[in-house]
Amino acid sequence: MKKKSIFSPPAGAGGWSPLTSDRYQWLEVDLGERTKITAVATQGRYGSSDWLTSYLLMFSDTGHNWKQYRQEDSIGSFPGNSNADSVVQYKLQQPAVARFLRLIPLDWNPSGRIGLRLETYGCPYTSDVVSLDGSSSSSLVYRLSPGTRRTPRDVVSLKFKTVRNSGSLLHAEGDGGLSLSLELERGKLQLLLRRGSSSEPRRLASLGSLLDDQHWHHLAVERRSSHLNLTVDKHTERVQIPLSVGAVQNPDSQKQVVSKGNFRGCLENLLYNSLNLIQLVKHKDHQVKVKGNVTFSCVEPVSVAVTFPGPQSFLQLPGASASSSSGGVSVGFQFRTWNKAGLLLTFGLPQEGVNLTQSSALNDGQWHSVELNSRRGRLSITVDKEEGGGAHASPTFPINFNDGQECRNPFNVFQGCMRLLTLDNQDVDLIMVQQKELGTFSNLQIDMCGIIDRCSPSRCEHGGRCSQSWIAFHCNCSDSGYSGATCHSSVYEQSCEAYKHNGNTSGHFYIDVDGSGPIRPQLVYCNMTGDTHSLILVLRPSSLGNQHSVHFDYATEEEQLSVAISQSEHCEQELSYQCRRSRLLNTPEGSPFSWWLGGPGAGRVQTYWGGAQPGSQQCACGLQGDCVDPQHYCNCDADRMEWTEDSGLLTHKESLPVRSLVLGDIQRPGSEAAYRVGPLRCHGDKNFWNAAFFDKETSYLHFPTFHGELSADISFLFKTTASSGVFLENLGIKDFIRIELSSSTQVVFSFDVGNGPLEVRVESSVPLDDNRWHRVRAERNVKEASLRLDDLPAATQEAPADGHFHLQLNSQLFIGGTASRQKGFRGCIRSLQLNGVTLDLEERARITPGVRPGCPGHCSSYGSFCQNRGRCVERVNGFHCDCGLSAYTGVFCNTEVSASFKSGTSVSYTFKEPYELSRNSSALPSSIYSDTTLRGENVSLSFRTSQSPAVLFYCQLVLQRAPRPAHQQARQRMKNCIHLLTVHECLPAASDDLDPDLARLGSLGFTGCLSVVSFNSISPLKAALLHPDTSPVIITGPLARSNCGSSASANPYAAENTHHLSDRSGSVGSGQPLVNAIRTDSALIGGLIAVVIFVVVTGLAITARFLYRRKETYRNQEVKGVNQDDSPDFPFNNQADPQNASSENPKEYFI
Repeated sequence: MKKKSIFSPPAGAGGWSPLTSDRYQWLEVDLGERTKITAVATQGRYGSSDWLTSYLLMFSDTGHNWKQYRQEDSIGSFPGNSNADSVVQYKLQQPAVARFLRLIPLDWNPSGRIGLRLETYGCPYTSDVVSLDGSSSSSLVYRLSPGTRRTPRDVVSLKFKTVRNSGSLLHAEGDGGLSLSLELERGKLQLLLRRGSSSEPRRLASLGSLLDDQHWHHLAVERRSSHLNLTVDKHTERVQIPLSVGAVQNPDSQKQVVSKGNFRGCLENLLYNSLNLIQLVKHKDHQVKVKGNVTFSCVEPVSVAVTFPGPQSFLQLPGASASSSSGGVSVGFQFRTWNKAGLLLTFGLPQEGVNLTQSSALNDGQWHSVELNSRRGRLSITVDKEEGGGAHASPTFPINFNDGQECRNPFNVFQGCMRLLTLDNQDVDLIMVQQKELGTFSNLQIDMCGIIDRCSPSRCEHGGRCSQSWIAFHCNCSDSGYSGATCHSSVYEQSCEAYKHNGNTSGHFYIDVDGSGPIRPQLVYCNMTGDTHSLILVLRPSSLGNQHSVHFDYATEEEQLSVAISQSEHCEQELSYQCRRSRLLNTPEGSPFSWWLGGPGAGRVQTYWGGAQPGSQQCACGLQGDCVDPQHYCNCDADRMEWTEDSGLLTHKESLPVRSLVLGDIQRPGSEAAYRVGPLRCHGDKNFWNAAFFDKETSYLHFPTFHGELSADISFLFKTTASSGVFLENLGIKDFIRIELSSSTQVVFSFDVGNGPLEVRVESSVPLDDNRWHRVRAERNVKEASLRLDDLPAATQEAPADGHFHLQLNSQLFIGGTASRQKGFRGCIRSLQLNGVTLDLEERARITPGVRPGCPGHCSSYGSFCQNRGRCVERVNGFHCDCGLSAYTGVFCNTEVSASFKSGTSVSYTFKEPYELSRNSSALPSSIYSDTTLRGENVSLSFRTSQSPAVLFYCQLVLQRAPRPAHQQARQRMKNCIHLLTVHECLPAASDDLDPDLARLGSLGFTGCLSVVSFNSISPLKAALLHPDTSPVIITGPLARSNCGSSASANPYAAENTHHLSDRSGSVGSGQPLVNAIRTDSALIGGLIAVVIFVVVTGLAITARFLYRRKETYRNQEVKGVNQDDSPDFPFNNQADPQNASSENPKEYFI
């Protein structure tokens, strides 16, 4: 270890202290040779109040072109001292190799001056260097010795530095005319594949940026089998290649390859499989051939640049004015920047014409040259003259000339670098400017270019497009399927289960099985009702050989399929084989005739069939013991002439999906077979309902340390009756991350990555301790931190532009409690995911005291999804909508039950009396039998017809014997019929007293659509369509279920939607249904409602008229002395004596 001390005092010595204390002072150290610097230590000036509190470190090989040392690629400043005596040592995260070190003070003790004692630590650095001048003949060529065995791994490594942004750096030839090249293009390293010397190259990878900055950059190329690991500096990319490397050339001189020129610059420690090629050149080894001008030292051109880092930066230089004897002004310079606009220079001009030459894309970070000339009353500007720039065009900005007034600047300030400044064809010495011997300046960094490419490597994840300015970068996440400042969080749910509990119905959805992980979203069909479809392929022996094999492809990537299967609660796939003289599994020698492959990748051989157990070599009938031939375990193995079948479901998830199928016994005469492989169906999401209940504030679960150094997202659902508590906490030495319920209406996300604690808060307008599920989503990345609660707008906090951004944690992750003894959480936490990975709370809760697995009570949050009188029923994992009391069906009781009626179609519904129900208590849908006590009727229906006039409903009254006077019961029945629903024409057999108009209309029948018919809690149409065998209905004529009542059927252009992000009007997981179904025009809905109301009122009027005509008949049967309480609200007698009631005269309703 080498140690270099600057003013390390003997007794009484002081230290370095400049005369002026400002930020333009520096201390430069010449270490005498290139040294690997590993640490620096500082002290204040001895016996004084002078010390630094922060400083910058610069390194250089030549004493020019300094490079600032940065921690974590962002932090530039180092912490200094707090007094004059203590030593503060800082170990460099990445050692720096340089001869010169420069320390620049930033801040110091406000009660003193700049004062410093400095010590550096390191060791000598030795290397072999070669310099190439970039000519066509300048190269090194290395060829393998004849007969050299090819190794499974080859590595080429080197360091390079250059001032040119293009040139061929490495070239390797392979078999069949294939070759690989590493070329600099616009300061980036491109890996190119060529087929032949004249073919157009194909770019395989692009890595690095600003590699023409005349600083050393590390390059390594590792070949492993058919892929390369390409490393530039600290960033590695894996690349697949169809190539066998045979030689390394720098650059190629055997075959002239089309490129932008050879490399011009320096190479250091060029190694091929640990073989030092530069040393071989020095020793004139025959394997390495040198051509052209090659020297064994690094010759560097001196180019002094200046950086304008901020809005206060400027440089003012003296120069000749336009009125001088030369008659004009000439200015030249080069600049590079990321900003779209900025003021480059200003100078005085006479009031003359302007001639401009323009270019484009000048904010790409590349060096661009500018020449400005004012001669004889004309001004001309040329940009990038050497690269063909300078197409003449009209001025792109106005220049105003106002006598006695200053020119107003229409642009922003310039932030970037400049070099090669000339005034009137004379070079400007920027070192003299730095020493304040020429011009004036403010807030400049001289003899360095401090440009940083914030998009290399890109911090934008999942294919987000990165753009940048001088101080920040921006990610464009459009069309990526992800959102956030760095495109980190998926905009899609992770499963159909999650979509279902957002209130969505069946349709195509994008699901992202690993959330913010690397697996891309996939389009799937989420079947919320369970309908399935199968594919049937029929095989004929004439078209087959001894075996027939078929491979099945799935419209999803392998990773997506594997994760979707693993996180589902249950998966199944139908496998069926229909046969005639075609055996399936069992043979006399025990080897199967047929088999299938299933599982991950290409799959493993499976010798069991649908409905049986893995490894059993049986079919479902063998497991159940009911095969057609008891001596075999499959029906098809009986080898009979009659058609038979072996079918069943494959449910072992480790064997799914079916990848391929091989059928063997199909070549014999008379053999025929057909197979069916159904779609892969997966149900449930075991991660979505994974929950734990914390019944004490001191209880918690602990997991391994959370690793989210650069980006982290955390999402979960919670419900509680407590007003505060910590959901999650993970600590480091100084860093931490925590999410807590700070009050009954506020959630706080707090963390520290080294810049001090930062908090993001979301305030809710409703209490959060309402024992309902609430969703929390927190994200932290290098740009910002965000927190979202339910549907509320996200709260964000920007990260410091040049601050620390690595989150370094080292303790256990605490869930529901804290390591810092703060108040824990009491309640339920569910579906906890960190960076897309679900933590198994239930498994850990089973072995942890004070925590219980699972959490009941979902209807309080999701019960509103059950529509149209649907009833929410609790389940262990989730809930279920019972549609028994509803005229609708479907997962949320929102699917209309409709039927198309023809003139001869009718449905007769018989209302059962209570005593009959008591004798037969079989469990039937409540839409068939319910609410037998008639205290008032509620009728609803929807219809669509072009027929007019028509009878929509009709109520027939049949008298019954009753324990009370018949006239009382008859009158009561009549009053009930006034509001009773009877849909569609159906006349009684004896209708002598029927109104003639009603009889005439009834004879016409009804043609049209009826939907969602309900009478109180009875749904007669639903009972007839869904439960015809168990319902008291009589169907006359053709009746089939139809979607004629749905809004989609009324719109011929409506179709099933694919649910993209644009379909979603709400936030994911908000507990509210998302409006992504087809929307119909509100006017159409309003018109339909108005028509329904009109028809119902008309029907009631017709019924009332009919009842009024029959009224006199019933009056004649009334007995004097009727009680006063015999009112329209008199309840139906549901205690009728079964001995006196007539079973032959039930009450009937016709549909």
